[in-house]
Amino acid sequence: MGILLESIRGVPAFITYFGSATVLVLLFLAIYVRITPYRELALIRDGNVAAACSLSGALLGFVIPLSKAIAQSVSLPDMLLWGAVALIVQLLVYIAVRSTVPEVVTGIPLGKGAHGLFLGIVALAAGVINAACMTY
Repeated sequence: MGILLESIRGVPAFITYFGSATVLVLLFLAIYVRITPYRELALIRDGNVAAACSLSGALLGFVIPLSKAIAQSVSLPDMLLWGAVALIVQLLVYIAVRSTVPEVVTGIPLGKGAHGLFLGIVALAAGVINAACMTY
């Protein structure tokens, strides 16, 4: 019975962190789809694989460091701060790729898989590095 009670005591923290992480993910997605000149969700609904690869990579590139921030944060504000860092890094990655390979802006809406895959993989790679850098 003691183990069960101890586990139950963790539920409020789980709900708080999960809810906060969900808000951060929705915030990231809202900002990301606004800074891109094409409408990823509409393109994905239409079966555009390039848009799906691009947005999926960006999302994974954000949630990987976010999960690291959750796992090793010392408090909710600490997690929120590092979640914000992860969000900013992903937005900067998009801006950097768009600056160096401007064709992604026109290629993704046209369904050019190479553009979507490249943007998604760069975002994912940046997220993995970002998470690894979140070390105390």
